[in-house]
Amino acid sequence: MLDDLTPLTRGGRTAGRPERAVLPPALRGGLGVMAGLAGLVVLVLGVLHAGESEPGRVDARIWAAVDRAGPMWRDVALATDFLGEPLGAAVLVVAAVAGCLLVRWPRAALLAAGGPALAVGATTLLKPLVGRTIHGDDNLSYPSGHTAFLTALVLVVALLVTGRLGLGRAAGLSLVLAAALAAGAAMGWAQVLLGAHYPTDVLGGWCTALAVVPAAAWPADAWSRRRP
Repeated sequence: MLDDLTPLTRGGRTAGRPERAVLPPALRGGLGVMAGLAGLVVLVLGVLHAGESEPGRVDARIWAAVDRAGPMWRDVALATDFLGEPLGAAVLVVAAVAGCLLVRWPRAALLAAGGPALAVGATTLLKPLVGRTIHGDDNLSYPSGHTAFLTALVLVVALLVTGRLGLGRAAGLSLVLAAALAAGAAMGWAQVLLGAHYPTDVLGGWCTALAVVPAAAWPADAWSRRRP
């Protein structure tokens, strides 16, 4: 557990209570494997669907099943979609950062802001490289930025809760994966129902978040350990 805490220093002397790592040591191995596999899925799906403008066979079947939802569910999907829009996303990130600062956990605030931003940035860079479109040549669709954002933010929160509660490897990984799955499923369902993305776009966005957040958490801890 000693590696999980980093002293805050001032002038070469320890100042205040130790600051907890945002990437719990017990989870590093498992999350590293998860990030690697997720990155591979993003790459494979991107290659398979590069340049497409129509849903694949699996996409079409899922899309048809989701499209049977009634008008009430469309309102729920619109509300969920708002959480990935600039205003909704900004409110969520500000709330997460403020919560981290209230408990005096600056490196957690750094990850709460940086993790989702990096995940969305990754999807923005990948879209023109893959070149998959939906509803016209101007609408690049793979991977889903909305799904990547909400998954990344919830994944960060789950990591921080795991660290604060001191959960072990099995419980911590279970919490992190369950939270990420719930967030990705909710936003992904909304994007498919609204016709904004193909189901495989959603899977790509979800995996993008799983690959990016652990990679962002590692340097956040390293930077905090080295700061004066």
